[in-house]
Amino acid sequence: MSPLLRVHGRIGQRTLLLTTAAVPLTGWVVHAVALHKQLAATRRDPLTGLLRRDAYTARARRLLARHGDDTALVMVDADHFKAVNDTMGHPAGDAVLTTFGARLTAWAGPHASVGRLGGDGFAVVLELPATRREHRLAQLVQMLHAPVVLDDGRTVDAAASIGAATPDAIGTRDLTALQRAADAALYDGKHSGRAVLATGQHATAPSINGRRAGRPGTGLWGRAA
Repeated sequence: MSPLLRVHGRIGQRTLLLTTAAVPLTGWVVHAVALHKQLAATRRDPLTGLLRRDAYTARARRLLARHGDDTALVMVDADHFKAVNDTMGHPAGDAVLTTFGARLTAWAGPHASVGRLGGDGFAVVLELPATRREHRLAQLVQMLHAPVVLDDGRTVDAAASIGAATPDAIGTRDLTALQRAADAALYDGKHSGRAVLATGQHATAPSINGRRAGRPGTGLWGRAA
């Protein structure tokens, strides 16, 4: 056999060995990607794409630890949601929730923790210095009160109640305490068309799982804190 053929033979063998070794590695990579997608799916609400409670909570706590008093926690409820479902159908209600999720994500930015807490309730934790809070919350009110246009051309007059709490006003960076205060502020401003900033008094409102005791659904979670 000529030297040239022997060289080609060696190269061919090495190529074959490398290819054979790469097959299990490729299979592992494909499996890892599939697992990552499955994990991401369990972290997100299937309707809105927002974080579920556990994933939202973990990211929110990291943001509070990192940004401290420059952090804000915002609670949002879709107003008249049951009426939308009853009069326009569940697809219309789903469209409102999906649109709210997209608007909250656009408003908060990519580094925020934006979660759907269940039903028509949402929560956002983001960096929001005091000098920008009033303007940014007014912007959010305007965004969430814009009509939602359905696929069939019908329009839903969307509205939301919004409460916000900040560590400097409440005196703590504890996520549950901030959610309690923001939810109480939301209730104070229910259907008012404005965002309400929580005070220390809102932080003492009885709550269940970070939400005002007595509101629909809280009876499922246990006793008030």
